[in-house]
Amino acid sequence: MEILNNKSIPVVNYASGTPEDIPILMQGGNYIREGKDSHKSTAIIFSLKEEVGALAKALKIFDDDKVNLLHIESRSSKRATGDYEFIVECDTHEGNITGAMERLREASSYFKIISRNYKDNSGTQLADVTPWFPRKIRDLDKFANQILSYGSELDSDHPGFTDPVYRKRRAQLADIAFHYKHGTLIPTIDYTPQETETWGKVFTQLVDLYPTHACKEHNHIFPLLIENCGYRADNIPQLQDISDFLKDNTGFSLRPVAGLLSSRDFLAGLAFRVFHSTQYIRHHTCPFYTPEPDVCHELLGHVPLFADPEFAAFSQEIGLASLGAPDDDIKKLATCYWFTVEFGLCRQEGEIKAFGAGLLSSYGELQYCLSDKPEVRPFDPQKTGIQDYPITEYQPVYFVAESFADAKHRLMQYAETIPRPFSVRYNAYTGSVEIIDSKKQLDNIIQDIKLDLNILQSSMLKIAVMDS
Repeated sequence: MEILNNKSIPVVNYASGTPEDIPILMQGGNYIREGKDSHKSTAIIFSLKEEVGALAKALKIFDDDKVNLLHIESRSSKRATGDYEFIVECDTHEGNITGAMERLREASSYFKIISRNYKDNSGTQLADVTPWFPRKIRDLDKFANQILSYGSELDSDHPGFTDPVYRKRRAQLADIAFHYKHGTLIPTIDYTPQETETWGKVFTQLVDLYPTHACKEHNHIFPLLIENCGYRADNIPQLQDISDFLKDNTGFSLRPVAGLLSSRDFLAGLAFRVFHSTQYIRHHTCPFYTPEPDVCHELLGHVPLFADPEFAAFSQEIGLASLGAPDDDIKKLATCYWFTVEFGLCRQEGEIKAFGAGLLSSYGELQYCLSDKPEVRPFDPQKTGIQDYPITEYQPVYFVAESFADAKHRLMQYAETIPRPFSVRYNAYTGSVEIIDSKKQLDNIIQDIKLDLNILQSSMLKIAVMDS
């Protein structure tokens, strides 16, 4: 499955054309697609009763079966008082991994397998194996380099395919992203005058349409990006500056990416409020076209709305719903992403406005989507998730959300239908995802909710006194 929007390049005299008569075909959402994955380790989460030497006994099982362990973690279990929880990452290429897991299962009070190897030889998902997903925000490092194609690998129809200078530059920027690690500063890119000029052409063209075509949230945030992050026609903003701004507003952050990620991995990043962003820019000979997401698409289309709390929450819900989901549901969620985060419309004050990044970064489709040419349907994840869409032309069908809050509510209802034997919850304090599958965990969540309700009740009383 591939999610992209490679608009075909029309035969147009770009030198003499005007913005009105040039089809602007720079949509391309974030490329997220299924593909081969070289990272084939398996993680096992298990709990043992608190006793001296418990971990040593468990590790001896792997030693006896000649299984190499790549990583070990331990912590107090949240499922049962007095238990320890261990996470071990195993090399599946050597030893009797199957025998070790069966023996460990018998000795454990809790046992779960989370693995990239979650299918048998016939392609059927194994009943007792959950598709791997990151548990902590730093786990994004584990798949950030599992890209499906490198940033400098251009198709033959790419405008920069025959330009050795451009290809070298793309490889340079891809290498920077490839070596990035969580917790480090995103390297500053010294963009060339030619790159800045290309950005300026796109920027200048789009800002004229935003007041009348973009949603109110986008138009509210955009001036703040100009003021705080250096959004100007003569300057390409830096990812670190933008990431800091987003972090202060909604907890979202940017992470540079070197190439295409699988849909499962890309969506998983959203669960941690992390957006994988490119840093390279389209070829200067076609400033209004790109066959892939570039820095114009990311910063003009995506970034503004990640600073809006309701949109940020909606985007995170898509990511959380994807964690551990079967492949069929990943495909549906990725399609919902396509028709919302990339090409979504919303209803505001009786009018339809654009909020999808593929629209907000495309002069041509931003005009087209609000015309009477395409079909418009209400956003319903059950129906939206199975809608086919073209990748070589403007979208014939768009979906309209009544609000970001309504879209989030509908998506959460849909997520409840995804067949997985647990729920997930993001813990912003620890930057980790909790697997919820025990009564004790539910009791802890209820206590947290009670504390929040106490704060709410206290605030309501204080406001009532102030208003009286």
